Amino acid sequence: MEEKFYTCKKDRAFKEVFMKEENKELLIALLESVLDIKIKELKYLNLEKNTDNINIRSKRFDLHVKTNSENIQIEVNSQMHDYIRPRNASFLFDTYSHKVGVGEKYDEKTLFVQINFTYGLGSYSKYFNKEEDENINVFMLRNNKGKPFIDNLKLIEFNMDYFTKLWYSNDEKMVDKYKYIIMMNLGKKDLEKLSKKDKVVERYMSEIERVNEDPDFREYISAEEDARKIENSLRDEYREEGLAEGRAKGLAEGRTEGIKEGIKETARKMKEEKIDTSIISKVTGLTIEEIENL
Repeated sequence: MEEKFYTCKKDRAFKEVFMKEENKELLIALLESVLDIKIKELKYLNLEKNTDNINIRSKRFDLHVKTNSENIQIEVNSQMHDYIRPRNASFLFDTYSHKVGVGEKYDEKTLFVQINFTYGLGSYSKYFNKEEDENINVFMLRNNKGKPFIDNLKLIEFNMDYFTKLWYSNDEKMVDKYKYIIMMNLGKKDLEKLSKKDKVVERYMSEIERVNEDPDFREYISAEEDARKIENSLRDEYREEGLAEGRAKGLAEGRTEGIKEGIKETARKMKEEKIDTSIISKVTGLTIEEIENL
């Protein structure tokens, strides 16, 4: 059975390829392509998100770099959920608030930009309308007439499903234009075809193959996928059980309160099974504090 080939749709694979100093030119080629800029210098920055509150969990960016004129974050979102945009925006706003006031005057020249490579966006109607939205969306602070509040804060979101499909469209002009975005989710055979026309893609193909052959990477991804499957199974199992109990109690206590009690009972059972508190919180929607007090 052919071994699974992991692409840069996995954020860990993306980091393994683009965060290495020896692959800096590969990252520069990608950034110049997606931002339409010329990069003279590039420095890798600390991936740890700023936090001034010990009660806030630390977060590691997928990638964080500084060029001659930009502070750039990259987030690879392999799935779309309600929390993705608010969470990622908070990362950029946090960096902006910590960096823009450093020194004797406020920094108006550095562009603080976050690039989101997002999969599953096209079928997520809450945030994406196929008839109205572009496959590259740029978000900035503007008033209702389009006048900027500030010029140096930008979020860019790429609908990665569109760019994956673009490879199979036989539109050679568009494929060539977006080849460095397209390559990130291609399998080996398709990469071989694309690499024949471009040295950057050829270098990328070599690196993603190296990553896939790394036993430590495969062990990490295997454990991550297993944890995700367990979480999804538990979520479905306990949610159904909780809702069933909630409905029963709701007949006597009122539907809303009954469902709340059912959810709490679900959390109690998960605690008894020694399931990680963060997973219980995701499944039930209860806060960590509420779970600990059960």
